[in-house]
Amino acid sequence: MRCYTKEQCEQWLESRGRKKPDEETGLAKTSEKLEDLRAFTLAQWISGNLTYRSSVLLWITEWGIWPSSENWHLYYTLREINQDKRLLNEAPGHLFLPHEMEEFATVLQLSILNGWGGYILTDANYVNAFFSHDEFIDFYASEDANLATVRHWLQPAK
Repeated sequence: MRCYTKEQCEQWLESRGRKKPDEETGLAKTSEKLEDLRAFTLAQWISGNLTYRSSVLLWITEWGIWPSSENWHLYYTLREINQDKRLLNEAPGHLFLPHEMEEFATVLQLSILNGWGGYILTDANYVNAFFSHDEFIDFYASEDANLATVRHWLQPAK
């Protein structure tokens, strides 16, 4: 895991000719309430199915909204393992390489459990997501057909 500043996250998107998915027009979208899904199962599924064995940028944009659910000690322990001692507000982006998908799933799970929100931006750009502190996750794709796998996986959770 490499931690990125907000500016580095923006540059990562710009270098790929992209915007945050909720800022793009014409994208297909499907949403789900997070309370109906288990954070561990969801994080594992996303890391194994939406990244297509490519890099993924987890960009945290919301935190501090539900302080009683935040485990800062665990979060900063994970950052320290990667030799990054900056605060979340200093470097809210987390770039995971293809061989770091287990670590991505762990940090995503913790982010959801902490009541945070942010973007899951895959290098493959097949399906991307925004998860909210309001316990929703929105999946975005340039083609509605790309969301078929997501909808199929979500269906049993309803």
